Amino acid sequence: MSAYQPHDRWQNVGDDELTVHLVRDILNAIDDDLWVAAACTDRLVNDIDVQRELLECGLSRTSPAVGRARASLVQGSESGPSCSKGILNAYFRQVPADAQLCQLRTIFLDRLDRLSSFVEVYKVAQLQREKSDDIDSEWEDDPWDDDPQETLPSSKPDLPAADLRIPLSKFLVMDLVDTACFFASLEHYSAVHILMTHHSSVLWPFRFVVLNSIPAHAPPSKYSELLPAYDISQCAESIPHSQSWRSESDWVESHEVRATLTDLQALPHMGLVARAMLSPVGGPLDPVKLAAWYARRAEDIVASTGMLNIALAMVRHGISSGVPDLDQLEEDLGLLARLVYDAPQPSHSSDAEDWTLDRWKSLEPAQVVQAYLAHSTQETVARDITRLVMPYLFLLETRAERAGQPDPDLAVHLLYDYVLRAPLPIAAAVFEASKPTLPLPQRIIRNDEDLARLALSCLYSSDSLSEWSTMSSIFECLPAWDIQPGTEDEADEADATIASLGAFVTPSTTISRCSATDLLLFFKPLPLASLSRALDILDVHLMCGEILSRWGVPVSLRWFLQSASDVVEQRARANRMARRTGSSPGEMKSKDDWEWLLEDMHKLSATSKAGIRGAFGLMSEVDISSVFLSGLLSSGLFDIAREFLHKRPSRLSLPASVVEDICLSISREFYDNASSANFKIGDMKLAYDCLAVWQPSERLSRERDFIEATSRISSYNVCSRPGVKLSPIEMRLTTDRLSLISRILSGTVDAYKHTQVILDILYKLGYKGDVVAEVKTLAMLSDTALQAEDFTRAYETSQRMVETVLQLRAETPAGPEDPAVRKACEVCWVACYQLGRHPEFKDVDKKLVVLGRALEFCPEDKLSDILTSWRRLQRDDLESRRESISNRSTTYQRRPAANRISVSSLQGKLTDLRLPMAPLINAEDAAALAGRAFNRVASTLPFTVGGRGRSNVPGDSSGLGLNGEDVSAHASRVLQRGIGWLLGGDEN
Repeated sequence: MSAYQPHDRWQNVGDDELTVHLVRDILNAIDDDLWVAAACTDRLVNDIDVQRELLECGLSRTSPAVGRARASLVQGSESGPSCSKGILNAYFRQVPADAQLCQLRTIFLDRLDRLSSFVEVYKVAQLQREKSDDIDSEWEDDPWDDDPQETLPSSKPDLPAADLRIPLSKFLVMDLVDTACFFASLEHYSAVHILMTHHSSVLWPFRFVVLNSIPAHAPPSKYSELLPAYDISQCAESIPHSQSWRSESDWVESHEVRATLTDLQALPHMGLVARAMLSPVGGPLDPVKLAAWYARRAEDIVASTGMLNIALAMVRHGISSGVPDLDQLEEDLGLLARLVYDAPQPSHSSDAEDWTLDRWKSLEPAQVVQAYLAHSTQETVARDITRLVMPYLFLLETRAERAGQPDPDLAVHLLYDYVLRAPLPIAAAVFEASKPTLPLPQRIIRNDEDLARLALSCLYSSDSLSEWSTMSSIFECLPAWDIQPGTEDEADEADATIASLGAFVTPSTTISRCSATDLLLFFKPLPLASLSRALDILDVHLMCGEILSRWGVPVSLRWFLQSASDVVEQRARANRMARRTGSSPGEMKSKDDWEWLLEDMHKLSATSKAGIRGAFGLMSEVDISSVFLSGLLSSGLFDIAREFLHKRPSRLSLPASVVEDICLSISREFYDNASSANFKIGDMKLAYDCLAVWQPSERLSRERDFIEATSRISSYNVCSRPGVKLSPIEMRLTTDRLSLISRILSGTVDAYKHTQVILDILYKLGYKGDVVAEVKTLAMLSDTALQAEDFTRAYETSQRMVETVLQLRAETPAGPEDPAVRKACEVCWVACYQLGRHPEFKDVDKKLVVLGRALEFCPEDKLSDILTSWRRLQRDDLESRRESISNRSTTYQRRPAANRISVSSLQGKLTDLRLPMAPLINAEDAAALAGRAFNRVASTLPFTVGGRGRSNVPGDSSGLGLNGEDVSAHASRVLQRGIGWLLGGDEN
């Protein structure tokens, strides 16, 4: 066998093939210590025994080199201790093989220590696994397991198998810091503790790096032995106990040898691993830095996991380990943990808030209280205040005292502020837990006066319109003081405060709404007597509020303060109360319901025994009855209204005139809201029937007539604009109702034929007894007939109009000077003149008659115009008569002889009789004669005629009139004489 055969054999054997015997057999055959030591260093196996044999073999081969080096040092020590390093350095330079062997020895020693640690870690892991297996076997034998085949989640702890995750071959060469961090990340705290104990010289400076590798969600109690503690005797971080695997350190591990070997770089590739990315902390930390680390660790836990209980456990462990300045952090974390874990949470997880320590520290105390109770209910808020808020408030007081700024009212102010801002149901629960009947330690609000002030502020600042039961429950929790009647000044003081409070809660340009906190400022200075009276006022307001809410017209309590001295506002609310009750179908249809309403309205207007007026306290009994009757009538229940009004004794204290006014007012409301003018249906029927509720009167009759007229007008389809019928409200708002008659006549072709019907409508429109309006209506009828060329009806209507005017003039003491007579005459002469001058009217006699009436009624300045029409009509009539006479003469001359003989005989008989010559026979032009006759008559009239020119006669001129009786008489005689003369001539 050659000398190199063992070397080749070693190189050809694989790591997995090595055994303890094979190692000894091969390496013992090689005499080169350096080669054997290097071979042992190069081989890394997972078998513990083989690896131990390699390390021990390597150590044995390096021992002679250590002996030689120490011997050289001893031999050169005669020159002095200061030269030992130099001597050792010189020796290693002279014998580099020994330097390399010493360097390899340090590696063997380190690996041997690691091997021991690995074995210990492996043992602990095995024990934990066995314990876990025992637990699993116990669960497998569970007699209550219904389905043994069902796979259940393992109940054993997650214990990593360190021996499997890091093989021995890697464990020996890995950086110890990385190894410790790896075990820490796997939560294998026993392995970390083993490494920290047996390798403290390497791991101690990087202890915080290892601790930061532990998952943030891991409970600190699991690795409490790894956490830093505080040594109060040293005023610094305590240094944990370390235990090396060897009782004594080897000579090559001394500082001088390590320094020398490092300088010589005997094995360049076997140097220490660089840890440039790590920040070692060599010495123990002072208390400030130690507390800062715990605080930073807690904040990291909260920020990364949100697990406040873990962060709190971390800080509490630091406190228990003696670390100072962690008390406030522990308090904050404890309070925040209460908020997250103990406070009520929203029903939906999506609504939950994310809380961090920084956010918690940024909150104001009032915000903290609000956060604690944000999701509390009426059933839980009292308990939540006791177990969550009260400890926090006590802690605030303690902190203020520690800071040298004690504030005994701090907790009270924060609690009161929450109550003032809370919804009424929540506040009611707080008041329920503060009732004076409870033992004082159990009450949330313990001061009775403060309890009353808070309740007054909460209730009068609330905008609620429906929570009257809640408000009443709050009132029932308030104290009742037995206070004897005081002086009038005290009562006046309370009333003045309430009055000023009413003005304060009224919105203005500067303050839109008064808060509960502001209201508390008003109630704060009130003495006990005034506070008691304020509660009496609150009692009355609550009773009134419940009544108003019952009838569908709810108001906030603040309204009672604002309307206490405003009768207009009270009357408006009473009107809404009386009218809204009957607005919904199916409600308030019986007399009992309305009697109940009237009773409640009287309650609202009554004054309590304490002299406190109700919601309608400024309204009289007549006002209440009036409002009630208005509401009853507006509901259309007229039969019930008649029972209230006519049954004796009546519950309505109303004068007859007031009842009449109410009936008229409600009827007009129905009328104005009616969509149809037919008084047989809808709102118009209600308007008509409403007038029959009370006993008949002139005003009610006029209104009924107007409704009937409205219905009649609507039947003529009168339109306000093309295609749109005239509505009832438009008819009422028409200033000149005669225009409605005009619209009927202009829109209906044959309406003028029904004179009496039109006149009935006129009377019902309110013109009954108004002769001027009647004359105007007759004039419109005549004009409409004239336009329809119905001259007979036009003449008949004109004659009726003339008779009406003559009767008016005869019955009026002032005669023609009366304004009404003058107006009627003016209308009459214009109508007659229009008919008399119409060219299509062929009846000359009737035309002369109406022109004569026009002359009789017209003013002086219009006589010439009428006379001109008269002359023209007369001239035309004379020409027609002359033609008629001429035709008669020609006919007479051509008569047969027999006839002439007979006439001659008659003439003979009358020869001696002298008769005046007929005026139209053998005479000049008849028109000229008539003209001269009229001129002679006109010349004898005692006035001057003006305005000779032709002009159109205006329809309405207020300046026209008659001069007197003589003008009428002269004109009449002239007409009679002329007409008689003409008729006499015609007869002859």
